[in-house]
Order: sequence, then C-alpha cells, then structure tokens
Amino acid sequence: MRLLILLLLLGATVTVAAPYVPKSDAEVLEHLPLRAGDRQSKELRELRAQVAARPGDVQLATRLAQRYIELGRADADPRYFGYAQAVLGPWWHKPDPPLSVRLLRATLRQSTHQFDLALADLNGILRVVPEHPQALLTRATVQQVRGDFAAAKRDCQALGELVEAIVSMACMANVSGATGALQPSYEALKAAFGTGGGANPKLDAWLLTQLAEMAVRAGNASAAEQHFRAALQVETANTVAQTPQARETDAYLLAAYADFLLDQNRPQDVIKLLQESTRADGLMLRYALAQQQLKLPQLSASIAALNARFEAARRRGERVHLREEARFHLELLRAPQPALQLAQDNWAVQKEPADARILLEAALAADSKAAARPVLDWLAAHKLEDVALEKLRGQLN
Repeated sequence: MRLLILLLLLGATVTVAAPYVPKSDAEVLEHLPLRAGDRQSKELRELRAQVAARPGDVQLATRLAQRYIELGRADADPRYFGYAQAVLGPWWHKPDPPLSVRLLRATLRQSTHQFDLALADLNGILRVVPEHPQALLTRATVQQVRGDFAAAKRDCQALGELVEAIVSMACMANVSGATGALQPSYEALKAAFGTGGGANPKLDAWLLTQLAEMAVRAGNASAAEQHFRAALQVETANTVAQTPQARETDAYLLAAYADFLLDQNRPQDVIKLLQESTRADGLMLRYALAQQQLKLPQLSASIAALNARFEAARRRGERVHLREEARFHLELLRAPQPALQLAQDNWAVQKEPADARILLEAALAADSKAAARPVLDWLAAHKLEDVALEKLRGQLN
C-alpha cells in the first residue's frame, strides 16, 4: 500500500529536471546534508550495501529505487531520480522488464515529462495485469496532466474496490473537479476525508493539499488557508515522529501554499515559510517573488541564482522546468515575449491550471490574444473552474 500512496503523491505534479545518471556506482556526486544518525540515512546505506552485494536482485533494487523516488518527490530534488534510474540500470533498457521495475520506470519517465514512454510502460503492465491498481492510478495521473480527462476518468472508475475508498474518491475528485464539478467534488472529498482520513500522514497531507487547491480555485480563501495549515501540521507531526519516511515538509505543499500566500499579498509569510527550503528551484522562485513584493535588496542575488540554475538546465538539454522558467521571465525579469514562448512550449506538454495561468498571463503581458486562444478554447471545452483563470479570461476579452 505504501507504493500505491507514493504514486498518488507523485500524481500532484512537481516539475523536476531530467536525472543525471552516474557512470558507475563508485561515482560520488555530492554528500547530501542528511542528519548524522538519521534512520533514513542508515536505511539508505544498508540498502545500497545490499544492492552492491547482490546487483541482480530485482527486489532489493526496486526497494532502493522506490526510496530514492520518495526522497526526490519530497525534496523536489531531481538527483534522487537519477540515483533511482541508476539502481534500475540492469533492467532499464529491457523492452519487457519485471513489472515492479516497469512501474518505477513509468514513474521516473513521468517525472521527466516523458509521458508517451510512461504510458507505454503502464499500458504494458495493464496488458498483463488489467486490475493493477498502482498502474491504473499512475496512468490516470498521467492522462490528467496531459489534459485527457476522459481517459483519466476511466482509470479512476476502474480502480473501484481495488484501493481504499478515499484513494479512489481522490482520483475521481481530481478529474471531476477539473471538468465542471469543482464545488461538488470538493464537498465530496472533504466529507470522505472527514470519515476516512487519519490513517496515513502522507496521504492525509496530500488530500488536505488537494482540498486547499480546490478551495483556492473556487475563491474560498478561508477554507484554503485552513486546509493548507492542516496539511502543514500533519507534515510537521510526521517529521517529528522520526518515521523512516520522515523528511522536511513536502516541496509540493510548500509551493502550493506559497503561491496562495503570494496571491493573498502576504510575502512576509512566504519568506517565513520558505527561508529554510530554497534548495528546490520552484521554491527558490517563490522565495524570490516574495522578495520582489517586499522590495528586499537580496532580490538581485536570488534572480542571479535562479538565472544560473535555468541556464544550467538549458545547457543539459532539460525541458521540464518550463512553467517555472516562464514565470521567472515574466514576473522577475519582466520579459513577456520569452515568457510567452516558454509557456507555449510548456502547454504543449502538460495542461494543468497552473500551466493555463502562466500562458494566459504571458499572453496578456505580451498583448497577444491569439496566443491565449488555444488555452481559452481548452478551458471552455472542459469547463475548468478557477477564479484566477476567469479573471484573466475577462481581461483578455
């Protein structure tokens, strides 16, 4: 069940860079700042030693790869995804690897926006095991990110009784909430959480974050604030508990709450929230946006650091930070034309509310209603409800 929940958490898309794959197991990339005596560090060391001693053991390899994926997801650190791919190296290029490897390969391909390859892996799993809950859930996630809500809905429905009721409910709420039924989906998920939450802290935090984002889109700031704070409280309690999976607060939750605070003109709260969590590019971007609102002198250094990070990604040929890079150009560099091109390139790959928003904002700043038309048509076709997008639609019209 832990892997199933992990894949659900991965479904809340975080933009990450393409992983660097070490040339050998002996290559040292960086000594990560894990705490001395940390149970997590000990667990990873032990798993690495076991995999090194038994390199052909697929069960050990997938356990270690799964842990790396969990860490990469929690910290928004793409290097962990590279470590996971390296661990799966003996099977990575096989057309039909073991199902456990294929599922993790699909997850990693999803994280680098290789959606066609991810779907190929998931389809291959489901041909062998049609009721594979993890593959169904992950495929639903990929389909929704691509904007194929009909396909996502079919997979959510297929989950049926294969998973906990609250998991299938969350899957359906994601889809129905993006296709014209935002308020009913929010109320249904809120009620389901009230009766089925509390069993798993990571799942609870993700569900609360989903509720918060739905409330944001509906324009209910007070409910959104309540859900975000509850999610942070769950995350903090889980970290203090020192479970093997405990990490710093989930990067996706921090980013979502920071965006809410920025929209509420509360930059000082963003500084407080993120001051110890700027390692991830997306969080550094939001930290800089808060500095901009506060007119802090440190902003120029943050802009320079972000520019260096994006430039390094471009040199590596990475194309998965496009949403953040577009926002960087639009809001921090005040360069609408480059921002618009980046937002359009991003929209060709993924279609979530945040992707629509940055494209519409860039089109408005660049005075290009034609560039906004594909997004406006898509929003109308799917009846996606979002007060911020509705405001932008009005400005463009």
